[in-house]
Amino acid sequence: MTKRRLLTSLIAAYALIVSTTAHAEIDHLSVPDGFRIELLTDSVPGARQMAWHESGLLFVGSLRGGDGRVYAVDTRQEPAAVHVLGENMKLPSGVALRGDSLFVAALDRVLRFDNVHEKYSNAAPSLITAELPDETHHGWKYLRFAPDGALFVPVGAPCNICLSDDPRFASILRMDPDTGTTEIYAHGVRNSVGFDFHPDSGELWFSDNGRDWLGDDTPPEEINVASEAGLHFGYPFLHGHDVVDPEFGGGMATEKITKPRLTIQAHSAAIGIAFYTHSAFGERFKDALFIAERGSWNRTEKVGHQVTVAIAGADGSRTIEPFVTGFLDDQKALGRPNDVLPLPNGDLLISDDQAGSIYRVRAVERN
Repeated sequence: MTKRRLLTSLIAAYALIVSTTAHAEIDHLSVPDGFRIELLTDSVPGARQMAWHESGLLFVGSLRGGDGRVYAVDTRQEPAAVHVLGENMKLPSGVALRGDSLFVAALDRVLRFDNVHEKYSNAAPSLITAELPDETHHGWKYLRFAPDGALFVPVGAPCNICLSDDPRFASILRMDPDTGTTEIYAHGVRNSVGFDFHPDSGELWFSDNGRDWLGDDTPPEEINVASEAGLHFGYPFLHGHDVVDPEFGGGMATEKITKPRLTIQAHSAAIGIAFYTHSAFGERFKDALFIAERGSWNRTEKVGHQVTVAIAGADGSRTIEPFVTGFLDDQKALGRPNDVLPLPNGDLLISDDQAGSIYRVRAVERN
């Protein structure tokens, strides 16, 4: 065998090994008929919220295991190349793009990295604010720009169940992204780590994780809708539609509380959500709401550990059904999906902070 043929054979064998390994890492995951799931990268430790830049760069915040890093995944290369945009930040889980500037929420502060399409490795950020609460309990953040340009950021409750003197706890804030000044937009929100704005109404839809230690099936996780500023969503007084808190129940008139639009099995840890507006997945998924359920940590039998989708009905109702399953195998957690991101071409990205992976779901031709 000539050296050229030997080299060609070795390259082919290596490519087969890489392909097989990548495939093996997602063999446990299942998607509905008509879709396929691929591993984009498994080199993003602690991967959390994602933000897509039109250049083909994917920015990813991190949490546990991420060493305070925000990553830039260059999908223009095959395989995708992973760069460290910035590091040594505290809980830099939330990311959002405005033009060529990436905003990062890191516990008590919001930072801005400019010209990230050109400088996406070891960049220096500007400080927008360092005035957010610095409690680490439910301190990780999520970011989203509203249609009017305001930046929305949650502040989780600094506990399982409590009332805080600082009214910013257990809320969602509306921030001026240029000055960092904030106002409370939604009250009574225990721990939201995912929200999106309805593509037609502009209303804020957000997930909210229920309190612990009321049993395996109580209270439910919530998907709420803030149709205007100033609404209260119940925490810590009322959970779900009718679960009165044993300690704080009665502290607020129930008629003043806005009830959930959807409820999900308790302890599923529904966090990242996103509306799907592309046509690639077919008419059935028009305006569907994808939901990342990171999974339980203190339930007798684990639940969640999946991506679900709330399908919109003609009457305005929504039916939740599984979309990506297999992150949980006989009570063994193989992954924890935590954010979902539809791309301009119609693909859906999913981040998994346990595996440090980003997955891509694509529609395929149906037989």
